[in-house]
Amino acid sequence: MRDDATRVHRILLNLAAFVIIIAGMRAASALVVSFVLALFLTLLCATPLRWMTEHKVPKFVAVLSLVLVILAVGTVIGGLLGTRIVELGRTEAQLDRLFAAQVETLEATLGGWSARFGVEGPQFDVGELLPSWLLGFLRQLVENLGLILANGFLIILTMVFMLLEVSSFPTKMRVAFGEAEATEARANFGKVGTAVRRYVVLKTVISLATGLSVMGLTALLGINYPILWGVIAFLLNYVPNIGSFIAAVPAVLLAWLQIGLGTAVAAAAGYLVINIFWANVVEPRVMGYRVGLSTLVVFASLVFWGWVLGPVGMLLSVPLTVMFRIVLGTSESTRWIAVLLGSERSDELTSAIDAEVALAMGRSDPPPTTS
Repeated sequence: MRDDATRVHRILLNLAAFVIIIAGMRAASALVVSFVLALFLTLLCATPLRWMTEHKVPKFVAVLSLVLVILAVGTVIGGLLGTRIVELGRTEAQLDRLFAAQVETLEATLGGWSARFGVEGPQFDVGELLPSWLLGFLRQLVENLGLILANGFLIILTMVFMLLEVSSFPTKMRVAFGEAEATEARANFGKVGTAVRRYVVLKTVISLATGLSVMGLTALLGINYPILWGVIAFLLNYVPNIGSFIAAVPAVLLAWLQIGLGTAVAAAAGYLVINIFWANVVEPRVMGYRVGLSTLVVFASLVFWGWVLGPVGMLLSVPLTVMFRIVLGTSESTRWIAVLLGSERSDELTSAIDAEVALAMGRSDPPPTTS
């Protein structure tokens, strides 16, 4: 009986600690987001950094090259979004007029159909439905990107210091904890890095394909700003389950305002085909195995991390959950949670990651230290 009471107390204590940690992360979300982004960039850059240092490139030059690449990519994406949204904002008055005309046409059409059945047609309040929310949505997207860029110096600086510590970290672990614990810790870090890199690389390829498909679709239909819709589709595709559908709304609305209802329907159908192909045909076959998370966990992680860390948490929800699943799987007391989070092919994923980590450790183990 006493053992049961102790077990209940331990569970309650762990739940209380979990709630306190999550509350602290949410309260300090701005700082946590910067640190998490720096950590993910470090995980992504660790492999190319190791490759460059193995090929006799000085560490400072290698780190500086990686920083310049990241800054260039961020500048290109920010410039493409910002420029097109500013251009779209200049046409706000014209969009309002087009919207009012389309609503009047819709009222007349529905009124004609209703008259046949002796029913009064619907009346829409144009003032409440004006497409200002479209520009507001796009501006909010740019503002969230701007917040990341505003903390860009802190993120890049943190990443630089992390990268500079990568090579000396195994030696510090051995000196601090001993050979056995250091080897186990390195293996766990290797699992996290391998899983995150796999996810980000595969998701980036699929998101890029989605963005290019959307850009081609909107250009083919004659919708203005196809590059803008392609970049938005690329970015929001990182948000699992709902991101691609959110990206379709502004483009379909603009197609309706600019050209007509037929083009809007064609755009919606095109978005649906693109999302079904990339998100429901290609991605599950690749991501479901590579990530090792069940579909329910992916959606729950989207809601949870979005609530804790905001929009950036939604973008990073899957890799964050993968990291925690791997960490939970290293302890006997929490391994059952890792099993519940996994998909039916998680064992295959774990075996593949273990093999890659063992290969990497065997290839790049630093010489043992003597004291």
